[in-house]
Amino acid sequence: LAAALLEVGRRPRQERSVRDALRGAGDLLEGAGSVHAVLDGDGVSAPGALQLADDGVCIVRNVLSGEDLDRVNAALAHGVSLAEERSGSAHDPRLDPNPSNLRVYNLPAVDPVFIELLRRDDVLAAVREVLGPDILISNFTANIALPGSGSMNLHSDQALVIPPPWLHPWALNVIWCLDDVDEENGATRYVPGSHRYHGFEDVPADAMERTVAIQAPAGSFAVMEGRVWHTSGANVSKDRQRRMLFGYYSADFIRTQSNWNAALPAAVQESLDDEMRGLFGLGPAGNVRIGGGITRR
Repeated sequence: LAAALLEVGRRPRQERSVRDALRGAGDLLEGAGSVHAVLDGDGVSAPGALQLADDGVCIVRNVLSGEDLDRVNAALAHGVSLAEERSGSAHDPRLDPNPSNLRVYNLPAVDPVFIELLRRDDVLAAVREVLGPDILISNFTANIALPGSGSMNLHSDQALVIPPPWLHPWALNVIWCLDDVDEENGATRYVPGSHRYHGFEDVPADAMERTVAIQAPAGSFAVMEGRVWHTSGANVSKDRQRRMLFGYYSADFIRTQSNWNAALPAAVQESLDDEMRGLFGLGPAGNVRIGGGITRR
């Protein structure tokens, strides 16, 4: 009961703060059948904020220009080439069922444009409105679904790093859509409202059948609360690839998935300003913020 009251109590605050973080004009909900909030680069409607709280996913549309997309896609193609040179293939059989799905890890080490995406004001505003002001970048990877790719296992990203019960949102994914993504070409699928599952026992047996596709134009990003259960969609198109980037953020007391001290080359670390060093957790101190607030005289 306490957990349920806490969840209900969070909603009005979250609706207001997300609306403030991504303030702008327009009532931008898509047409009938849309089950996730739809925003654009200028703002969020009140119904959109409500659906973010209810469904756990929202979309910020048309953020990147064509020139921006070209630059990001060129950098991603370079990342695929690096992965193939290093491992012989960009396919990761630990996660995906066949070689039509490609992965690129450690994107901040590939090209500065990926660091630019991680630190955008609109992205960080949305992340902090859900997780609070003290955050870390936990991981940043690419998932490319070529025609014929299959789905990975259904999962929650917060469940990968935090044991149950999951009573609070302590992680969040910002998903960049580099192509028009939809049901046909393997868009990420999620279970609406699954951010209210507090443990594995709450995940229904038919969870996969309840999933819906995130559908958005190229240059948009989706905000997905870390407790939302989701999977990669199968690309059943004949000739359309689906490129998506996953920027995973967490509260600063959660250990990051990437050990950035080891993952980022020295030249990349030296190029970072204080803000980015803080977001990557590259300072000499670790998990001391909460304890310092308690013990400091």
